[in-house]
Amino acid sequence: MPPTAAALASLKMDCRFFKGWVPCLPHKQHGVHCVQPDGTPCPSYNRVVERILIIKLGAIGDVIRTTPLLHALHRIRPGAQVWWLTLTPEVLPSDVDVPLPFTTQSMEVLHAVPFDLLINLDKDREACALAFSLSAAVKKGFILRDGIPAPVDEDAVHKFMTGLFDDVNKANTKSYPQEIFEIAGLTFHGERYILDSHATDGYQWKLPKRKKIVGLNTGCGGRWTSRLWAEKNWVALARRLKRAGVTPLLLGGEQEDAKNRRIARRSGALYLGHFPLPQFINLVDQCDLVVTAVTMAMHITIGLGKKIVLFNNIFNRHEFELYGLGEILEPDVPCTCYFSPVCPNNCMQYIRVGKVFDTCRQLLTS
Repeated sequence: MPPTAAALASLKMDCRFFKGWVPCLPHKQHGVHCVQPDGTPCPSYNRVVERILIIKLGAIGDVIRTTPLLHALHRIRPGAQVWWLTLTPEVLPSDVDVPLPFTTQSMEVLHAVPFDLLINLDKDREACALAFSLSAAVKKGFILRDGIPAPVDEDAVHKFMTGLFDDVNKANTKSYPQEIFEIAGLTFHGERYILDSHATDGYQWKLPKRKKIVGLNTGCGGRWTSRLWAEKNWVALARRLKRAGVTPLLLGGEQEDAKNRRIARRSGALYLGHFPLPQFINLVDQCDLVVTAVTMAMHITIGLGKKIVLFNNIFNRHEFELYGLGEILEPDVPCTCYFSPVCPNNCMQYIRVGKVFDTCRQLLTS
């Protein structure tokens, strides 16, 4: 019998699993319908009571460190369907109902959906313009006013001001999770990052079974050379770790490939190559501890709950929430290149190899 208007009326379009253009997951898995032949409702029916949109375009690490918000939103707004617009939807947790890439197609969809709550955490003009133009009963974070990013309300003023003046930023004592919770009108209670380790993806690694593995993430991106630790220091650290019976594992992307090959040859550190993001995340998950500057790898390490030694020289150390997983090491000589891509004094040279090694050893035995 062909579908009828009555069949259409029986559809549960407010269900979390209802797609509208393809069969829903419960139907594909169990053959169920919105209304069963005996008249009973689908046992998987999960009504969406409101819609929340998070806009966090940003770098991969920034997206990862925004995921603690999901714990609070799911707790205080049960039944909400969470949409998230980002440049990197591949790192979003599975409990984001509608992950969207930042594309023209996504913009068209978003302009057709009324949201109950919109949280824009980016001060980029394109994100602020979009937040201004979309339909939402409540907006939090930042919007565009007269062509300039601006806070929606008092909750976003603190974060807005720390981005405008270095002295205000230096005086800040709030971590990034505290700040984004505040922007959303929430209180941070130590909620953790949410990150898939890709443990079930079938990656195979040739790594020693009975030794501690310390990941050495040697890069920091091409723009922020002020954060680079000298290659000779990575060589010296890797050698000391090997002598201590620890396996140093070099980490990085394509940009660090040649450098990591040189470090491996000079130190005997293990280097397996560079990999696509899911595989890289899983490689970091093989480590017991990671030594890194402020990079994407830092947030991956924290998201996986691994111990960490974090190099910091140009940011406010209060920004970083390590959840008790490690230590922040800064130059012995105060750095004057605050928020600068280049450091004329090369202040990273004043983070000593011996101090890094001792901190690794302490964390590995704690």
